[in-house]
Amino acid sequence: MHEYTSTTRVWGLTCPGFPEEVSRARRWTRDILRGSPLAEDAELIVSELSANAILHTASGLESGRFHLALAVSPQVIALSVTDDGGTATAPKVEDQAEDADAEHGRGLGLVSAIAHRVVVRNSHGGYTVTAELFTQPSMGEGTC
Repeated sequence: MHEYTSTTRVWGLTCPGFPEEVSRARRWTRDILRGSPLAEDAELIVSELSANAILHTASGLESGRFHLALAVSPQVIALSVTDDGGTATAPKVEDQAEDADAEHGRGLGLVSAIAHRVVVRNSHGGYTVTAELFTQPSMGEGTC
């Protein structure tokens, strides 16, 4: 491969913070990943992360929005959702053993169960949650 050539492809989409935009985000992800064995997992992850942005941050306010980024390489599919902020705490996986009847807190836990890695970062007043799906199951083994 030429040193200035990359096999990674990146897409981005910004959506208004309306609930119906979650289905648009799912469809967008499904269309890009058509034919990939990880498409359904990616679609579910984007759905959960988009819904979390709308429900728990300023993204769901009247002028709110959320941004999706999708990067695909031969080794990994990375899905990121960036919210508009407005929360004092970073997104985190909730321990459902404490309250099995809770109506919230399951989304990021589900994402963590499906993805090989989940990273939460501060991002210009909000947060970006990135979920990675390794295309080869052994990729995560033996990494530093």
